[in-house]
Amino acid sequence: MVGPRHKIVITGIAGRLGRLLARRLHRDYPVVGIDRRDFPGKPRDIDHIQVDLRSKRARDVLRAGDIAALIHLGVMHDPRRSGADHHSWNVQGAQRLLDACATYGVPKVVALSSANVYGPRADNPQFLTEDAPLMAGQDFPAIRDLIELDMIASSFFWKSAAVETVILRPVHILGTVHNAPSNYLRLKRVPTLLGFDPMVQVVHELDVVEAIVCALRPGTRGIYNITGPGQVPLSTLLAELGRPTLPVFHLLAKPLLSALWRGRFTSFPVPELDHIRYVCMVDGSRATKELGFCPQRSLKETIRAVLG
Repeated sequence: MVGPRHKIVITGIAGRLGRLLARRLHRDYPVVGIDRRDFPGKPRDIDHIQVDLRSKRARDVLRAGDIAALIHLGVMHDPRRSGADHHSWNVQGAQRLLDACATYGVPKVVALSSANVYGPRADNPQFLTEDAPLMAGQDFPAIRDLIELDMIASSFFWKSAAVETVILRPVHILGTVHNAPSNYLRLKRVPTLLGFDPMVQVVHELDVVEAIVCALRPGTRGIYNITGPGQVPLSTLLAELGRPTLPVFHLLAKPLLSALWRGRFTSFPVPELDHIRYVCMVDGSRATKELGFCPQRSLKETIRAVLG
């Protein structure tokens, strides 16, 4: 683990996952957050720099010389924002931060990606390893910048050997976070596709926090899939939550969802339909072996975390 006198910088600290991570770390290490949003209930000993992560001031935080690690959570996921906004924030912003880490000698970078970069596909093997190609962008343009961010961090891993770079690809994160899988499971009536019941993997938001903490250990570097306590059919997951379903023929689902999306009656983008149709499961054994990460929450706890 990093030394107690060296600061840990967290981008996206005002998001739900960022706040959980900050509260996990701040009693042991000085924490500096970069986020242009407010941070309600911020612990008094956390320094919140309320600026755009693309700004010079954000990079100046890394110039201080006493930074032990940058944890990059500041990824834009809003599917209603333009492709230009996503690219500027997720790709160009991340590149500037990584360049600053190399320039100012930040010894550790932890970047949170997603197992969704592999993409749900009919021809996926049962479990994908970290070496599998990132195929999600073929059918989901909104995730292309996340794939590019992942690839930028991977390139940085090779180009900046002096920096210990860790890329984490968690499966569907469940909890108080406002992401696509948690929002989907909170629907009062959950749409499903007739004839499809894919196996899915989920991980508790607090277990993702612990995976990030494991990645801070000195000497740790590489790409790691982060998995939860197991995998279940989507129908079992919905039954655990007691959610009534709305079965839809998959040929009708796309035009129906497109109309609802255009009318702003749903926050569920059309390309996400593939996640309730096809399998995208990953092998998390490398994280167990090399990071020492093991999820602590049961499958039932993980699923019910979306209820808050």
